[in-house]
Amino acid sequence: MSTYFSDASFKFLRGLARHNDREWFHSHKADYESHVRGPFLRLLADLQPALREVSEHYRAEPKGNGGSLFRIHRDTRFANDKSPYKNWQGARLFHARSKQVEAPAFYLHLQPGNCFVAAGVWHPEPETLRRIRHFIIDNPGSWKAAAHGAKFRKRFDLDDDEMLVRMPRGFPADFEFADDLRRRNFAAFRSIDDATMTGPRLRKTLEGDLATLAPLVDYLCAALDLEF
Repeated sequence: MSTYFSDASFKFLRGLARHNDREWFHSHKADYESHVRGPFLRLLADLQPALREVSEHYRAEPKGNGGSLFRIHRDTRFANDKSPYKNWQGARLFHARSKQVEAPAFYLHLQPGNCFVAAGVWHPEPETLRRIRHFIIDNPGSWKAAAHGAKFRKRFDLDDDEMLVRMPRGFPADFEFADDLRRRNFAAFRSIDDATMTGPRLRKTLEGDLATLAPLVDYLCAALDLEF
């Protein structure tokens, strides 16, 4: 089994976190290409067959621009932090219609001590959030299976950030999954230790994660009238 990332990948990202400026980045750009960007694009290409088995409507695009891999450059136009680069690398495995409508995605994150795999909708628009909440009200049994199954919850946690203090207006407080209706993000994640990220079983591990996350993504696609 081949490996993708290495200690050199983490060394570059740790260095970038300490020296987040254009001069340092350009003097170490070859390390970025060799140890971070290049391996990530190769991983995305190798995940394509497994992703097609999960859903023919999802894409792992190993393109330099406009594909799954996020740019390492930060958008600082409206940010207080003007650091020009992210100190992590991420990739989004996206729905074929995601450029037309808001859609759930799978996500991979590379960062020393903070690697993870995730899936769902993050910071959705109000209308998307409303549709998901109403779908859960109307389909509680399949929500329980998708988001609260024993196998799923043994491996993944639901994102609890930014939950509402109170129930959203118009939703029943005595609903079986009332806590879920208070969520602002409908996403699940699992941490991946650095040794696994740099080891030979990373691709197989991620293929299993994509399959386990699939029912949640399928449910969210159904809530938003998207194919899965």
